[in-house]
Amino acid sequence: MDAKIEDIDCLVNHLLAQRSADEMSRALRELLTASELAEVTNRLQIFELLEQGVPQRQIADQLGVGIATVTRGSNALKQRKAE
Repeated sequence: MDAKIEDIDCLVNHLLAQRSADEMSRALRELLTASELAEVTNRLQIFELLEQGVPQRQIADQLGVGIATVTRGSNALKQRKAE
């Protein structure tokens, strides 16, 4: 199920309304389950490691995720750079 643009805008506005790191942390913990939060932080680590030039298979092994997850992150970074 893809989120509608209006729904994404609502989420972005909610997160932007947080006034501190503590408020942002609380908002994320309220919105996401522990497993969802872990998945989001894993994806952020994937982006960071890819930008450092770490090979995809090494990232998958290091984070304990599938190679397809790392490849999805790589494709998202390539698309961002192409825009």
